[in-house]
Amino acid sequence: MDKVERGVRSLERVSTIRDIAAVLRVDAAALLGRDAQPAGAVEQTEDVARIRAALSAYELVRDRPAPVLPADRLDRHVGYAWTAYQHARYPQVVELLPSLLCDVQRTYARDPVRGRAAVVEAYRVTAALLVKLDEADLAWLAVDRAMAAAAGDRVLVACAAVQLGQVLRSSAWARSVLLAAAYRIAPSDLDAGSPQELSLCGALLVQAGLVAARSGDERAAGELLDEAAEMAVRVGDGHDLHRTAFGPTAVELARVAAAVELGDGPVAVARHGQVVRRDGWRLLPVEHRAAHLIDAARAYLQADDPTNAARVLLDAEILAPCEVRRRPVGRDVLAEIARDPKAPAMIGELALSLGLV
Repeated sequence: MDKVERGVRSLERVSTIRDIAAVLRVDAAALLGRDAQPAGAVEQTEDVARIRAALSAYELVRDRPAPVLPADRLDRHVGYAWTAYQHARYPQVVELLPSLLCDVQRTYARDPVRGRAAVVEAYRVTAALLVKLDEADLAWLAVDRAMAAAAGDRVLVACAAVQLGQVLRSSAWARSVLLAAAYRIAPSDLDAGSPQELSLCGALLVQAGLVAARSGDERAAGELLDEAAEMAVRVGDGHDLHRTAFGPTAVELARVAAAVELGDGPVAVARHGQVVRRDGWRLLPVEHRAAHLIDAARAYLQADDPTNAARVLLDAEILAPCEVRRRPVGRDVLAEIARDPKAPAMIGELALSLGLV
């Protein structure tokens, strides 16, 4: 302690911090000059409860109809929610969703034609956020609402099915649903297809490939991602059509995620090193890049390289703090790295401040 106080030694290891804290009988976070801030689990529970309440409100059973927002204003609100999500501002999205869901449900109940696209998009972004928060059952409810509202419109069905793939990543049977939606929107001639059609079809093939990887089917995952790559070349990077962020770089990121799902860390690490040097990397939404960095951290852990796992996770935290601090998978990876005796001080400090070690 004398050496630490005099600056001769620094608190560089989580294990050292814990040992000194145990001897002094204080919380480890106190040695970092701050109060412990465990988890935020209560806040997340409250956030999810608000979204659940909004999803449970049925406009059709109200005695007194509430006013309906003009279509252009409703579209702006939905667009703003998507923008906040793609910038990984998840607490802001949580604030927006309860009133947004009420507004789109009200409009859709009064005028299904005019409110259809808005309600599908609102349920899509809701499902995407709930997947991030690891609320699978509620995410399934949101995406089911999106699919029901989209029925009969092949473009809207394809849009909703992209989130269906995210929600049902662990369900092998989801692959057939995704492929049906993909080939329904696919152009008969790839060279003649519009970028919108190719983006939706390609994004669905990516989701189907990731479902295949999660179920351990390496061959199918590779074939589906190869097929998506053919479409991606025709779309190019930096377009984000239908909120898919689809393009050649997005497909390469999916290959990394697939390798991680298959437990092949060294392959995932090699692909990660290549993809982040592509010009299209910085054209992807912040949320997409940060989520990939968490996948890369998992890959480095699989490759028994905790130092580089810590490095890319800190990159993710700088890029999009909520992706690490609020997303369960990000917190799990952080905790796993912090438990390593060689974990750098910054990782240890972050984990301790979140009450993870």
